[in-house]
Amino acid sequence: MLLETRYSTHPNDSMHYTTDELRDHYLIETLFVADEAQLVYSHNDRIIAGGIMPVSTEISLSAGKELGVASFFERREAGIINIGGPARIVLDGETFNLNTYDGLYIGMGTLSATFASVDASNPAKLYFNSSPAHKAFPTRIITLEQANKVEMGDAENLNVRTINQYVHPAVCQSCQLVMGMTTLKPGSVWNTMPCHTHERRMEVYMYFNMKPEVRVFHLMGQPDETRHIVVSNEQAIISPSWSIHSGVGTSSYTFIWGMCGENIEFTDMDHVAIGDLK
Repeated sequence: MLLETRYSTHPNDSMHYTTDELRDHYLIETLFVADEAQLVYSHNDRIIAGGIMPVSTEISLSAGKELGVASFFERREAGIINIGGPARIVLDGETFNLNTYDGLYIGMGTLSATFASVDASNPAKLYFNSSPAHKAFPTRIITLEQANKVEMGDAENLNVRTINQYVHPAVCQSCQLVMGMTTLKPGSVWNTMPCHTHERRMEVYMYFNMKPEVRVFHLMGQPDETRHIVVSNEQAIISPSWSIHSGVGTSSYTFIWGMCGENIEFTDMDHVAIGDLK
């Protein structure tokens, strides 16, 4: 297991970052490495985000000095959405089989966790978010069909999309993690525009289902001092609570979002009018 640490940043500092500095602080460039758990520990609400890609061997999660506990889930919960081939996950001896776009919520207190692909020629790609937890809720699979669906946007504004809420109070109990996947309709390229911030939560976006030449221009920063990061397929952006998080693609894409912080109220956000952006 590879665990990189990223520290929090002040919005006044980010105003002066170069392109490379923005990418170093906020972009997770590599998520999926064969037979590795490639994770980033962010000091923004202490979320852990990354990818687990078993191919020819099982992968286990461990707890090192960064977590200061005996086992990874001793004081943590997690959500997984599989964007690859079929996966087999064993948690404390119980097996969970995940097909493409199946999700899994892992409750606090799980002692052992192993991740494997059913077919090495079509490996699982397990996108992973974990946040601190204070109570154990049941571990369970959430299929795409079981996810709570919210239809948003309109064709005129190029943002018709379906928000699939996996780890969400309407579907699955959690302490502070909220997680889901947004799919855009053909011809729509904008996500989360008009945009918002949520001072009480941070968020991570992971973009995928992109052809090699496609890019997403991810907008971040304070509403009156915006910045952008150019994102490729299967890359993620760490979004602090003070930052907007929105993007536009050069072609079609899908993204997974995960939030943690003060509450689990999906609608707790501070809207920003398009005319107020600078």
